[in-house]
Amino acid sequence: MTDLARLVQALPKAELHLHLEGSLEPELMFELAQRNGIEIPYASVEDIRAAYDFSNLQDFLDIYYGGMNMLIAEADFFDLTWAYLSRVHAENVRHVEVFFDPQGHTDRGIAFATVVEGITRALDKARAEWGLTSQLILCFLRHLSEEAAFETLEMAKPHLDRIDGVGLDSSELGHPPSKFQRVFDAAGALGLKRVAHAGEEGPPDYIHEALDLLKVDRLDHGNRALEDGTLVARLGREQMTLTVCPLSNLRLCGIARLEDHPLKRMLSLGLRATVNSDDPAYFGGYVNDNYLRTAAAIGLTADEIIELARNSFLGSFLPQAEIERHLAEIDAVVEALAV
Repeated sequence: MTDLARLVQALPKAELHLHLEGSLEPELMFELAQRNGIEIPYASVEDIRAAYDFSNLQDFLDIYYGGMNMLIAEADFFDLTWAYLSRVHAENVRHVEVFFDPQGHTDRGIAFATVVEGITRALDKARAEWGLTSQLILCFLRHLSEEAAFETLEMAKPHLDRIDGVGLDSSELGHPPSKFQRVFDAAGALGLKRVAHAGEEGPPDYIHEALDLLKVDRLDHGNRALEDGTLVARLGREQMTLTVCPLSNLRLCGIARLEDHPLKRMLSLGLRATVNSDDPAYFGGYVNDNYLRTAAAIGLTADEIIELARNSFLGSFLPQAEIERHLAEIDAVVEALAV
């Protein structure tokens, strides 16, 4: 194990940008299809894995939504979530703030409660067994209407004791944040945190809208902010957290090579960037893979890796006392490793 690999494994980390449905590994997809009697156009796990070849965001989403069809019962959502949590627990992830896409399930006739109860049962088990804390973020699908988002927010109201925030995901181009301003206002009035995907494929203007109209507490992706110097200065000044997903950017062809990734530049500009896996089953890597492969490609230093780990807690929605506890643990690891 290299020194950087040892450091990444040892550091406590949080993950702030993870779509639970995007952690559906081919093995579990195949198992769920058989369990639920669903025909799929793949003869084997290997065939499914071979289909994970994308040229853009929409190519990925077509397969992503197809995979959702395997999730029917509460046990399916538990198994999906538990498999993800087991993986990141082994990577020394201490806290997760995960997305789920209820519209992708309720539109298929799956009860909202079935989805939430399966997910939260796994989150509760991870907290009880490992002390792995979590928060749950409901995402609105931006290719659908704001009216549909309002309907989903209404479905969520009986479950707000388990839902911590709302987000905005799916096809970005042609669906600016402004389309969802009213429903984000309503979510904010309910006391929910607000995040949104912006600047992954969409222009810097989408990031401005997410900040000014949706009043987000955190920005998902945000890569294209670097095209706008005024925006970069603002993000740095406000210490707005960016949940960056390097392997996702590579697989969806946002960058031609991982060596072209802007993460190191983000840090040099004073942006509070973090490292996350996005949809790891589809993009070839969980949290530590994203740290290590990106570090190798763009030359991240040990100090920059430590900064990214610290940012993951600073950008979380944890209470300040818990953030400070995790930061102290990072300091202790750094001292022990004599980094």
